[in-house]
Amino acid sequence: MHNKRLPLAGVRVVDFCWVTAGPMATRNLADFGAEVIKLESRTRVDLVRGYPPLSEGKTGLNVSGPFNNYNRNKLGITLNIGHPRGRDIVKRLVSISDVVSDNFTPGTMSKWGFDYERLREIKPDIIVLSMPVMGNNGPRRSFGGYGMGIAAAAGITYITGSPRRMPVGIGTAYPDAGPNPRHAAIAVLAALHYRNRTGKGQHIELAQYESTICFTGTAVLDYTVNQRVQSRMGNRLPYAAPHGAYRCKGDERWCVIAVFNEEEWRSFCQVIGNPPWTTEEKFATLLRRKENEDELDHLVEEWTRQRTAEEVMMSMQRAGVAAGVVQNGQDLLEKDEQLRFRGHYVYMEHPEAGRIAHDNVPCKLSATPGVLRRPAPILGQDNEYVYGDLLGMTEDEMNQCYVDGVFD
Repeated sequence: MHNKRLPLAGVRVVDFCWVTAGPMATRNLADFGAEVIKLESRTRVDLVRGYPPLSEGKTGLNVSGPFNNYNRNKLGITLNIGHPRGRDIVKRLVSISDVVSDNFTPGTMSKWGFDYERLREIKPDIIVLSMPVMGNNGPRRSFGGYGMGIAAAAGITYITGSPRRMPVGIGTAYPDAGPNPRHAAIAVLAALHYRNRTGKGQHIELAQYESTICFTGTAVLDYTVNQRVQSRMGNRLPYAAPHGAYRCKGDERWCVIAVFNEEEWRSFCQVIGNPPWTTEEKFATLLRRKENEDELDHLVEEWTRQRTAEEVMMSMQRAGVAAGVVQNGQDLLEKDEQLRFRGHYVYMEHPEAGRIAHDNVPCKLSATPGVLRRPAPILGQDNEYVYGDLLGMTEDEMNQCYVDGVFD
């Protein structure tokens, strides 16, 4: 099952992770060749198997777009960890694996007998990745949650939106798809490198709350040093003007424009035809433009509303001014030339979901590129390979496990 061209070929991961942040972390490892074995139970399937969008006209546990995107390149087995023989099988899997991963509330793995100390007894050099929301210790250790709640706790929601309105949040579970899986995957790579040098394993505790705070920019430092609480700025920045999302021709079409210095301001003015207002004293410097930003934004939008978002973006970019269309899903999949050029979306055929789009491997490595090798597993798809080929169970033993509910 290994692709020897890939850098993580030969690394095996026993993956307890579910929902989003954990599965996306282990997907990064699978994309580069790790053999990731995803554990589920028929009575406790990954919640994301029910998340929309589902393949058109189809229902069931194997046709969720998000699940199939987060779990491509993985193997999938069903196992009842509440059954004593189920726990024995986990121990056998750990004994032939390199990494064990979970994103449960603290205490869950210990309840089953799979805390780090007991896993080390099974395999002394095992690497264990734990991704609790608030860490394994402290007064908030029992707090669970998902990406939206983590974003709010970390302060991202508070600093997102208009200063004249309540926080609006970021519209997506950003911590689940951004900082937390990336930090986790890099930490596992560092632990593998450390083990290669020393022969020792590690326990990685990645508190998702702390990991997300890293992506709040200067907010924590600003408060620590200056006792200043950052708040919502809308689409503005203190060191750029114009800087915003401007309405364009069409229904809910917008383009972002960002002007950071005087050279870009002159280029911007040239693009919009150097109307008389651009030479007025109140717009002569960045400081004056910031002082009159409401009026400036209104004047900019008078120009953008007469043009498509794509026209605005291209004309600005050709002049060296940062600009980008505010894209919807169709734009991203069908119209974005940059994503198309980089092969960002890759289509694979899934046995039940059909042909579906996947985010391609984001890191473009020249000698050891990641690759999409296989679609996400149907529930229990790889039981025969894992239990038979890897663990050496006979057909009769496996059949008995089905009868006794071990493989439920």
